[in-house]
Amino acid sequence: MAKIIIDETLCKGCGLCANACPLHIIALNTGRLNTKGYHPAGLVQPEKCVGCAACATMCPDSAITVEKE
Repeated sequence: MAKIIIDETLCKGCGLCANACPLHIIALNTGRLNTKGYHPAGLVQPEKCVGCAACATMCPDSAITVEKE
């Protein structure tokens, strides 16, 4: 099982991670803003993550870390 950590302080809400995720388990949280005024990305179904790291690879701000257990 894998774990995705999104640093919301670095996230600028570009949505590239959500588009890159083959399982579509990442989405922008339109209900809140981070300290920079962006809608941060978040996991919708973290239990389905396979740890492919496509999201972390695509993130231009290195806001995503993938840990494989």
